[in-house]
Amino acid sequence: MPDPIPGTIPGHDPVPRPAAPAGRIAGPARGGPPARPGPCRSRRAALLLGAGAALALPGCASLFSRPYIEIQRFALDPAPPPGRGPGGARRGGKVLLVRLLRAAPGQEQRGLRTLRADGTETADFHNEWTAPPADLVEEVVRRWLIASGLFAAVVAPGSRAPADLILEAELTTLQAEPARGLARAGMSAVVLRGADGRVASQLVLAGTAPLATPDPPAAARAAAMNAALADLLGQLESRLAPLA
Repeated sequence: MPDPIPGTIPGHDPVPRPAAPAGRIAGPARGGPPARPGPCRSRRAALLLGAGAALALPGCASLFSRPYIEIQRFALDPAPPPGRGPGGARRGGKVLLVRLLRAAPGQEQRGLRTLRADGTETADFHNEWTAPPADLVEEVVRRWLIASGLFAAVVAPGSRAPADLILEAELTTLQAEPARGLARAGMSAVVLRGADGRVASQLVLAGTAPLATPDPPAAARAAAMNAALADLLGQLESRLAPLA
């Protein structure tokens, strides 16, 4: 009896292993080391990496070449008329409550707003107010009316002082209009009686101030808007005087 073929079981015919198809290179045996990429594949990967790096470099260069623009912040705090003290001379005996000032759409942003000649509006995000304009104007209204001396007291929400009158307002406009050579401030307001909540007066106010140059810098625009707000507050004081 002939010797068995190595790798076979005695008494069984050896099963031939199928040959690899023509044109196909047999891969490594199972459990063996992975096949190493050929030179063509390595060269292709290197070319792709080089192309990606070349595309990325101009973008990085453009990011580093952009100049840093510092944000400027401006105060919205128009000064009362000359000769008027911060407390004013107390002439009236009523208490005025100034409620939270609402902001019309677009007036909740800090950026200085400009109305262009074509009617479009822009907000300058590199030049802005120190806080949202409506928040600043609310405190400015309170201080201005305190300095006017029209009321015994001008209080904020949360005060325990009983209010004779209540002022509710909305800031509708605060912008520079270089094409028209001016800055504009707008406000709508309603005055309620504290006892019964009935409407005592309804106000629509608009203040303006000149803006000299056709392309004013941010500081000039901010100053003109402060002056326009001062004009508006003077009108508000005059309209509230008969009610005080």
